[in-house]
Amino acid sequence: MPSGRRIVGDMTNIGEQAKPPFAVLPDPSSLFLARAERLSALAPDHELGPYLSFLAKLATAQHEVASDLPPALLPPDDRMARSLAHGMPPLSRATIEPDDVMLAAVERLVARFGAVTLPSETATAIAALRTGLRSDGHRLVGAALKEASPAQDLAQRVLILAGLQVHFSRLAAMLDADALKPVANAACPTCGSPPMASTVVGWPRAYNTRYCTCGLCGTMWNVIRVTCVLCGATDGVSFRSFEGQPDTVKAETCDTCRGYVKIVYQVNNTALEPLCDDVASLGLDMMLADEGWKRGGENPFLLGY
Repeated sequence: MPSGRRIVGDMTNIGEQAKPPFAVLPDPSSLFLARAERLSALAPDHELGPYLSFLAKLATAQHEVASDLPPALLPPDDRMARSLAHGMPPLSRATIEPDDVMLAAVERLVARFGAVTLPSETATAIAALRTGLRSDGHRLVGAALKEASPAQDLAQRVLILAGLQVHFSRLAAMLDADALKPVANAACPTCGSPPMASTVVGWPRAYNTRYCTCGLCGTMWNVIRVTCVLCGATDGVSFRSFEGQPDTVKAETCDTCRGYVKIVYQVNNTALEPLCDDVASLGLDMMLADEGWKRGGENPFLLGY
């Protein structure tokens, strides 16, 4: 079982388990610590080393804040039941309204991260964000959640989303994984966010099975391999990687929608983590962008790519 999780080309699952669990919920008590450790391990001698170290500090702050928040409040049971009955995610980011606990997660994350030694531009952005959160926090959080922040607020939006990752992972951890169902292509069954990346796992109950990972709530959900996770096409799906580099991280491209999402082969290297290794393989995104492919994975720490 991977850190930060709990279990509650082919045209099949290829797995050794006949029916792997559809959904795997996050464990907020270890999810962000695992990311901090992976980012710290990736940073030395990496061309993105300073940014990976920066994100390691941010993930550490997320871990510290996750255990120091008021209890998260799920939507009413009847509302979630209706959502599930109609094939909708129970914690839809499109409809959920910011509450005081959600705002507290963002405020405390920003405050905790602001105590770390940071570049002057980041420190300035944090100071401005803390002021904005005090005066207009619910609107700022709601705008980031619904992807309505203007481009010039990119740095602040990243920090808000980092706080929202903490909040939504806590909410997701309270759900019944067995109640979750597929909702649509490219949509998390918990919150409706696009997949960040997919992972071929080596878990005993799902060996060699592919799971997408949500970049917001951290839920993982099973998607049959060699199927485009963006549009569902099975023809014209292929894999790209850098020649001469380890092929544990590839881009799964689709000729139908001209999009791609990274796929991480954790089954071959258990140290891999989808969020971290997605960021660390940014060069692959740049190569594919030059060739006209559109990135379909949504990673809060790769906004703009």
